[in-house]
Amino acid sequence: MPRSPTHRPPTRSRWARLAEAARRAALGLTGALLLGTAQAQLVDNPDWKESEAPPPPAYDLKRALEIDMPAYMTLKFGVDPKTIVITPDGVVRYVVVAWREGGNAVNAFYEGVRCATAEYKTYARSSGSGWRPVDNPEWKRIGDRNSVYTAELAQQALCRGRAPRASVSDMVRELKRPEILLY
Repeated sequence: MPRSPTHRPPTRSRWARLAEAARRAALGLTGALLLGTAQAQLVDNPDWKESEAPPPPAYDLKRALEIDMPAYMTLKFGVDPKTIVITPDGVVRYVVVAWREGGNAVNAFYEGVRCATAEYKTYARSSGSGWRPVDNPEWKRIGDRNSVYTAELAQQALCRGRAPRASVSDMVRELKRPEILLY
């Protein structure tokens, strides 16, 4: 049914619109400050202690979600999504598997990434015959490129800036997202 030309929806005054915009800006600023404070506690806290890493979880190569790797890499890498855990101290732990197309050998690594400091740690390794703990595992800079797959994994799925993504399901969604080529 057509509206009559005299019917107009009620409009808010300019002051009401400005007040609403100011309220939204204040809420956004408050949220940004709270997020920044939470991140600063994880990054700048000299008393930060990592929670004890549990034993490596069981993994299944069939569940592995492949990590997009540079073209020069001959190995394939993937993460079993059932092994991804975000700890209260801000560490993301997971099992990553590596294999060569058509090969029988599979290597697995139980690792953690600390997005706040751009570091990773390997807790244990497996070549198919059980887990071998790493002696004195230490945090290493992701940017040192000792582990290209860890840098790709952190960038593609685990971290959002200097914090872990909000949930494991967010991380899995990012791993499943097809690569977008911009050229």
